[in-house]
Amino acid sequence: MQYEAIIGLEIHVQLKTKSKMFCACDNRGEDAPPNTTVCPICMGHPGTLPVLNRQAMEWGVLTSLALDCEILPESRFARKNYFYPDLPKGYQISMFESPVGARGKVILDHIPSKGKDRKEAVIGVTRLHLEDDAAKSLHSPDGKSTLVDYNRAGTPLMEIVSEPDMRSPIEAKTFLQELRRIVRYLGVSDADMEKGHLRCDANISLRPIEELGAPGHGKPMFFPKTEVKNINSFRSVERALEYEIERQRKLWEEGKRPDVSSTRGWDDARGVTTLQRLKESSDDYRYFPEPDIPPFHLQEIAEQIATHIPELPAQKRLRFRQEYGISAADALVLTDDKAIADYTEQALSELQDWVRSTASEGETAEEAWEKNKGKIVKLFTGWFASKLFGLLEKHAIDIRIIKITPENFAEFITLVHQGRISGPVGLQILEEMLMSGEDPSQILEEKGLEQISSEDDLAGIVEDVIEKNAGVAEEYKNGKETVLMFLVGQVMKATQGKANPELVARLLKKFLRV
Repeated sequence: MQYEAIIGLEIHVQLKTKSKMFCACDNRGEDAPPNTTVCPICMGHPGTLPVLNRQAMEWGVLTSLALDCEILPESRFARKNYFYPDLPKGYQISMFESPVGARGKVILDHIPSKGKDRKEAVIGVTRLHLEDDAAKSLHSPDGKSTLVDYNRAGTPLMEIVSEPDMRSPIEAKTFLQELRRIVRYLGVSDADMEKGHLRCDANISLRPIEELGAPGHGKPMFFPKTEVKNINSFRSVERALEYEIERQRKLWEEGKRPDVSSTRGWDDARGVTTLQRLKESSDDYRYFPEPDIPPFHLQEIAEQIATHIPELPAQKRLRFRQEYGISAADALVLTDDKAIADYTEQALSELQDWVRSTASEGETAEEAWEKNKGKIVKLFTGWFASKLFGLLEKHAIDIRIIKITPENFAEFITLVHQGRISGPVGLQILEEMLMSGEDPSQILEEKGLEQISSEDDLAGIVEDVIEKNAGVAEEYKNGKETVLMFLVGQVMKATQGKANPELVARLLKKFLRV
């Protein structure tokens, strides 16, 4: 029997407004001592009245538009009633029937392929609504006591609910990663899962493929779902869903298919989910309209905000591919973070200007760029996404505070392109640029690191290496061509990495020719 996974996500995004959702308390309480950024409003004292945070509402509209949602004619808050120590009011101010946005979508154009998985997909967005967060419970290691920090109570949240359109764990992970990119590009949230700025509950059920019916036969059959909570990383999303697919598959094969919805918690250390409770329905929360906050209409605000939506990750990926000829894989890396994408754009713009300025007689600037674009872009992505990223990680430096300006990095690439810097020396210069902020030409001149590209300067060194490694040279003459790289390495060592390796290889072949 073959089974299909039906997956939907419920994602909470913590907004980085200055104040909380319904009061003036500082919204950065996670960095403050416990229970110090609270007031009678967020603590739910009798007689207090909530006042809506306009910035949170505008960011809700902005994100809805970025997710291609419709802005509803009327939105309003409701009270979601339940009792728990982390909910000081005894209810949560959320939205029920009238969210901010509905019926949107996210297009996934970059799903990592695993076997026969889909390579792209359109994931529907059911709704986006706003609500205030609960407090934070801190459990003692022995499990005998719990402390509550109310600093987080009242923090503005967006809840984004997807349609059950995902069919594999990797799709769910990719959707969540794309959503994080979008909210970061919009600047509404840091979306750091480790800090709880981005939280995800995953809903999953299985259905036998043979029970779906022929195409057009009617709606596909859905079975009771399992909601998985306590997912704190992208990898955990994938692992938890993989575990649930296998667990539910075994139940189906044993004739015990799930007949009631349930909530399970993900245990990351053990790699399993455990039953927490049967799933509540909306009736259990006894929703009713929030009497202290009147309904509001957002069409006019939405029209104003729509003109300020920045270029989103998917649009930037496509433009990078079309404008610069960057591969799909490299475009994903270079646009994953807006700061990296902006740096890339500035550096490539500098490189474009430089290449156009070198147009030969009878050649237009655009023809010069088209002729050299492929090699220049390949050099840039290799040095930037591989070498520079590695140095940033080594020294724990964020791209936002990097001392290397995009102009200086572009100049570095031109030096590599001109053959004035070899690979090993290039890495040395790049690290010096990272630590000092100096331009590459200055470092090259001060330290005498320019690549040796003259046959006359290298001939004697090559002959000396051949003489000192006569046995290896004889092996090459006898047909063992792989030893040539050893001899190249010896010349590079003798020149402290400054020799042009391609020229070295040519000279070695010339001198070793039988």
